[in-house]
Amino acid sequence: MKKEMVITAANRQYAEAYKKQFTSKDMLTALELYKEIVVSYPDSEEAGYSQSQIQNIIHDVVPKEVLYKAQLDMALKYAKHSDEPKTQPV
Repeated sequence: MKKEMVITAANRQYAEAYKKQFTSKDMLTALELYKEIVVSYPDSEEAGYSQSQIQNIIHDVVPKEVLYKAQLDMALKYAKHSDEPKTQPV
């Protein structure tokens, strides 16, 4: 028996984001839609797909030097704080 596809809100929004990314080449709107899927439907398959597409767009639109600097700055910030004792929230 053929498995019937269930169309969900996350699925519809993902299809719209994908269309914006690949047909319209509207990366800003695509990013916003993908981000909304990740926030609104975090446990959905579409959230995982959206995270991958966000990474793809980042690598397409942000120059490598800028990505490298941002990642290095973030790593330095986290490494600086990793030596601090970890406390449990009360």
